[in-house]
Parts: sequence; structure tokens; C-alpha cells
Amino acid sequence: MGRKTFVLDTNVFLHDPNALMRFENSDVIIPLTVLEELDKLKHFTDELGKNARHLIRLIDELKGSIFKGVQLKNGSKITLFVQTKCLDKQGFPFSIDSNKHRILFVAYQLKQEGRGNVVMISKDFMLRIKAESIGVLAQDYEGFKEAYDTLYRGYRNIKVEKKNIDEFMTRGILDWSQEKWFPNEYCRFSSDEHTSALGQYHVGEKRFELLASRHSDIWGIHPLNDHQECAIDLLLNDQIQLVTLIGQAGTGKTLLALIAGLRKVFDENVYSRILITRPIMPLGKDIGYLPGTKEEKIYHWMQPIYDNLEFVCETCSGGENITETKKWIMESEKIEMEAVTFIRGRSLAHSYIIIDEAQNLTPHEVKTIVSRAGMGTKVILTGDPTQIDNPYLDKDSNALTYVVGKFKSYPIYGHMFFEKTERSPLAALAIEIL
Repeated sequence: MGRKTFVLDTNVFLHDPNALMRFENSDVIIPLTVLEELDKLKHFTDELGKNARHLIRLIDELKGSIFKGVQLKNGSKITLFVQTKCLDKQGFPFSIDSNKHRILFVAYQLKQEGRGNVVMISKDFMLRIKAESIGVLAQDYEGFKEAYDTLYRGYRNIKVEKKNIDEFMTRGILDWSQEKWFPNEYCRFSSDEHTSALGQYHVGEKRFELLASRHSDIWGIHPLNDHQECAIDLLLNDQIQLVTLIGQAGTGKTLLALIAGLRKVFDENVYSRILITRPIMPLGKDIGYLPGTKEEKIYHWMQPIYDNLEFVCETCSGGENITETKKWIMESEKIEMEAVTFIRGRSLAHSYIIIDEAQNLTPHEVKTIVSRAGMGTKVILTGDPTQIDNPYLDKDSNALTYVVGKFKSYPIYGHMFFEKTERSPLAALAIEIL
């Protein structure tokens, strides 16, 4: 098809600050408007500001004239496109008063000038639609993508003969090489005679080991189905340092992560603290506009965590002394709530870290956070990729889906995809029919 020309939108660099280097043997065009937008963002102290600064530094370090084009080792040429003549719309149907349309106009103009294979790359769905409407090929940024619909689930059901299950129950191990398995994957083996056994795959021994129902009560909470049982097993296994839990509302993701942390920190002293964080994705203004101290600002964002903690306190205390139990836990200083913004730059050793609503993070952001994990630290990511508040992420490009796809082959990682809502019959029905 020949060499392609890619025109990159601002949101591509905010999603992946290294996107400039990911296009091989191509002409990569950066409209001046993109650089201007990044320059306005570089003063921000959040992840967007960090990404903007990174890209600006990257361009500044390129050797050669960025206006004529800088050749990279991967065969691509990077060019900063500057409009040097009076803007002639040349049949461009949109107003060029907005930055989005100015960026799109660059792709349109290049095509009008006869440049072949011009492709507009943007995370903005509407901009891609507008590009297609004027005959400019447009694509979403494909870097950091995993297909959610075919995502690894961490659990399977397989029909076997009764003799296989009898052997499994007797020996506690089962060799089952008829399928390809991932490390720490679970399987419910069942027979036509209504016998079954649940096992976990150990990649080192290349066999399944029987998973007994040994997690019957953790701080008063009982697992209610196979997926929750397997998730608890992953969360309590100190050899597994990264766990992802995916499921819709009410499936127990955050609650199970929390009670396992309480067991490991308060009962077994494996970790020194529980650090809970979640991305701040407001519908209105950012967290910085809220009054009060950092703790007072974070409190409202962390309310779902406090709700789960209150439920645990109520369950383990039998409905009595709930306030005192919760006060004792919080005053122990073994639970810390933090906004994702403040995690960057920290070194977190001997910690049990829960990152809730991780689907609202970009892959680059989750890399920044998980790489903070020091020696003796376990990280749990929870969320639902079908419920995303970040306007430039979808179920295939968010951090949670990306982590599952990249880590599934490693023994230090475990994953569970919850399928059943256990919060209440009303919640389960609402998810099904609404």
C-alpha cells in the first residue's frame, strides 16, 4: 500500500506520551495546534501535564529541523506542520475556529495536496466521524489495546469423566494437558454424574491442584460463588503480587479485596498497611476545587470504600459496636486512602495496594502506579471496563483490560472475571434488564 502519513491528535499524546515513536516506516505529522494545546497543559500537576511535558521534551530533543522532518531509526519521519499561508478552506466544510477542526484541516489539506494514504489518528470519536465524512481515513489509536470481548477470564468450566474427578479428589492433583492453560487459572471440572471439583493450575508442575473451601469466613464474609472463592484464593496467596478483578456492580470486587487486605494486615501482619486509591473522574470540577484539607477532599471520592468497610465492621461484629470497630481500624493507621494523583513518585514497600475503578486509568497511568510497588508489596486492580467515565478510553483501551492482556502469562499474576451479582436480587435484576 505504500508509505502512510499519520496526523496525530492531541489526545493521542495525552493517552500515550511515547506515541510519536510507535509508528514505523511512516510520515508522522504533528499539527502546530497540537503542540499549542500541549503547551497549555504542561503546567498541570496531574498525569495530563506530565504527559504533555514528556512529549514537548521529546520533540525538543529531536536532532534536525522538525519543520523539514526528522528521520527516526524506526524508518519514520516526524514533521511539525505549520500553516504558512493564508488559510484557504479548499472546500473544508467545518469552521476552523476550533482547535479540533484545525487539526482535522491539516489532514484534509495534506490529502488535497495529493499526499497518499493520509490517516487521521484520534481518540475522539466525533472527530473521527467528521474526518470520514469529508473523505479522510480516520482511526482510533491502537497502541495499548486488548480486546475486551475475548479477554482472559481466569476461570473455566470443563466436562470430564467421573473417574477424573474421583482421581482429583483422591490425589489432590490432576494432570490435564488437553487444553492450554495460563498460570493461576481456575477450572471447575464436572461430570454427567453431577460430581465436580475446583482446581487451580500451577504452571511449574503443569498440573491442577485441588482448591478446598478453606476460605469460609474472612472477617465475617463468606464467598458466595466459585468466582469469589477463586478471587479470595488469589488475594490471600502471597506469591501472587498482582491481581485484577473485573465485574459489574455488586459482584464483590472491592469488598473481597478489602477483607483479604484486612486479613493480611491485621491478622497475619504480612503487609504493614492497606493503601486504597481510585482515580478522580468528576463529572464537574476537579478535586482541587473542593474545600478543606486533602483528607477532607478525598473522603467523598472514597465513600464507596468506607461503605464496604462499614459493611465488614457490621458483619464481623454481629451488628454491634460497628462505630467502635470502624474507629479502631482507622485509628490503627494501617489503612491509608490516597488519590491516584499523589501516588506518582512514591516508593511503596510492604503494602497491600487496592486500585479501585482502575478502568478509568490509561495504560500509561497504571504503569506509573504499579511501578511504585516496592519489595513485599501486592497490588490489586478492580473495576468494570464497561463503565468508563474517561472520555478518551473504552473497554479495549483502558488500563484494566490492558493489564489482563499483558500479564496473563506470568506466574506472579492472577485474574478473575466475575459474572454474578451478589449485592441483592434487585441489583442483579437491574443490571440484567436496565
